[in-house]
Amino acid sequence: MTSLDMPWTLQLVVAAFLLVGALVALIGSWGLAKLPDFYTRLHGPTKASTLGVGCTLIGSLLYFGHQQDGVSVQEALVTIFLFATAPVSAHMMGKAALRRRIKGVPGTRNPPER
Repeated sequence: MTSLDMPWTLQLVVAAFLLVGALVALIGSWGLAKLPDFYTRLHGPTKASTLGVGCTLIGSLLYFGHQQDGVSVQEALVTIFLFATAPVSAHMMGKAALRRRIKGVPGTRNPPER
């Protein structure tokens, strides 16, 4: 079965998920490289990994689900694992940075002193 056998609406949906995922991942990578301190750098890539890679995985799930007449269990588990762990790991890194009292750059809202 080739991608030409797919309905054009499914092709559009898969392409949209892949393009949005790639664009969001690119923006998150740019944020990681350009943002000034740990707290702002943490925000960009975590949102990008959740949304960007998530959209890419959903597009892949749709494409290969149509090609193989069923959903790949491995891809579904990776998607669920990504959505469950990326926000939790970002939260834990943020809490560790607060506990270690990592300073932000002037002009950003720094955490209150204890």
